[in-house]
Amino acid sequence: MELTLSLEQVQTLLRNAFPASAGSAAMVVEALEPGCARIRLPFQKWMVRPGQVLSGPSMMTAIDTAMYVVVLAHIGEQMMAVTTDMNLHFVNKGALGDLIAEARILKLGRRLIVMEAKLFSSADPDRLVMHATGSYARPG
Repeated sequence: MELTLSLEQVQTLLRNAFPASAGSAAMVVEALEPGCARIRLPFQKWMVRPGQVLSGPSMMTAIDTAMYVVVLAHIGEQMMAVTTDMNLHFVNKGALGDLIAEARILKLGRRLIVMEAKLFSSADPDRLVMHATGSYARPG
């Protein structure tokens, strides 16, 4: 499995495609290698749910973004690659902090890309917060 885009290329592609997500709280591609990607979504107030833990929507955002990053890195500038399914497991409460999501490709097919992803909080980086499996469909 080979990368089609570099870390910098994926980061630039996302910033250009989603200008509303740029700025000081922008998602950062931290690592990219064949089959794997890691992103960081900086903590923001909207991520807090009652009980002072990370909200489900913020965690889903990080997981889906990590999957999108690893897909784009392998298939290139095909922005219309879309999530076809996602199965989420909330494993532990997420302490308030940056969201760190790691996605790994299990199968890179001609039409479907199957992945798994893990989510951690920078406040407790050794504690798994969410595990997910999902797939993306290639456009066309």
